[in-house]
Amino acid sequence: MLDFAIFAVTFLLALVGAVLYLYPASRQAAGIPGLTPTEEKDGNLPDIVNSGSLHEFLVNLHERFGPVVSFWFGRRLVVSLGTVDVLKQHINPNKTSDPFETMLKSLLRYQSDGESVSENHMRKKLYENGVTDSLQRNFTLLLKLSEELLDKWLSYPESQHVPLSQHMLGFAMKCVTQLVLGSTFEDEQEVIRFQKNHGTVWAEIGKGFLDGSLDKNTTWRKQYEGAFMELECTLKKIIKERKGRNFNQHIFIDSLVHGNLNDQQILEDGMIFSLAGCVITAKLCTWAIYFLATSEEVQKKLYEEIDQVFGKGPVTPEKIEHLRYCRQILCETVRTAKLTPVSARLQDIEGKIDQFIIPRETLVLYALGVVLQDPSTWPSPYKFDPDRFADESAMKTFSLLGFSGTQECPELRFAYMVSTVLLSVLVRRLHLLPVEGQVIETNFISKMNVFTFLMEWNN
Repeated sequence: MLDFAIFAVTFLLALVGAVLYLYPASRQAAGIPGLTPTEEKDGNLPDIVNSGSLHEFLVNLHERFGPVVSFWFGRRLVVSLGTVDVLKQHINPNKTSDPFETMLKSLLRYQSDGESVSENHMRKKLYENGVTDSLQRNFTLLLKLSEELLDKWLSYPESQHVPLSQHMLGFAMKCVTQLVLGSTFEDEQEVIRFQKNHGTVWAEIGKGFLDGSLDKNTTWRKQYEGAFMELECTLKKIIKERKGRNFNQHIFIDSLVHGNLNDQQILEDGMIFSLAGCVITAKLCTWAIYFLATSEEVQKKLYEEIDQVFGKGPVTPEKIEHLRYCRQILCETVRTAKLTPVSARLQDIEGKIDQFIIPRETLVLYALGVVLQDPSTWPSPYKFDPDRFADESAMKTFSLLGFSGTQECPELRFAYMVSTVLLSVLVRRLHLLPVEGQVIETNFISKMNVFTFLMEWNN
């Protein structure tokens, strides 16, 4: 089973590692407060390791030096921004691609060179529209998968402990594979096979390439390459089947096939969404249910909203748009759990933040884990409080950070919809309760140790 910790760790390493790999280094510190290199070759990498994580390193660094700080990753200068105010100042006029997508493609050794700005933009819009279309046209399928999970849970005795992370990962895998790759994955064994290969590939993305362990350990590399090849073969087979034919079900791959893309581009975009969509969806569903189970008043308020919107009628795409409080819960879940603790941009041209000059080709980190719990922006930042997002200014800030609105990444948009449908189905019928005496430990990577919960029937 894919461990959620693996996702967060490899995401942090991969995001930095990919940019280091793609661009040359700068040694100009530009007078920005921060750390000098601990070692000539590794920079402040030993300090990051000693801190326990990149996020914890950044928390300490910003507490010590302020909202704009610098350190060294290898021989590269890195600047980290740790408040909403300084993030607003960081304008990159050459920003044309999504850093998450670019990072994954580089680590998967996909080469997208030679595309113009207009071609990149067209491909990005096709990707985004493909996600939107697959959600709209397969709403009934999402509802069916959610109801199947509900039926499974209803079959348990009320005293049954439910291993949340495991169930949410399986649910997310079914949603993503069937909406991206089609009816082949109605077969449970196909989903299990995909999940196994997915876990093997994701476990090595970033880590294996950055620390060289894939090159040093031939067994790991063989396992990685075998799993990756199987995933590619599956996608290639489906792409071939969908070309020139009409199917009753419109899936994500169909949008790419019908667009002006070649087979390699379709393969790349299908692989990126298949890999990232599963993990982000599983994480959001897991944490949302965890917070509901441990927040009695929030769960009660959500139940009342669902009852008001749907009554005794079915869950429909038209009515689901009216679940305002549910969206607030999901936004607060993303914020409190720090689902994405860091993002990054390359400084394409020389820029200025406050009085500091950021040299061209500097790696600029958005310390989102720091920003999302900054008390000057979020009162009582460690409290799970969906009501904070009833304020329009909070939603505008969230949009600025890329967690909603036009800047929202397609994978997160998919996860929001899947989570909304799932919660609508579950909370109508079940009252979720934490297991008494269970202690959940969380850390910077939004990892929880095994969380189980209990259920009571609402009706």
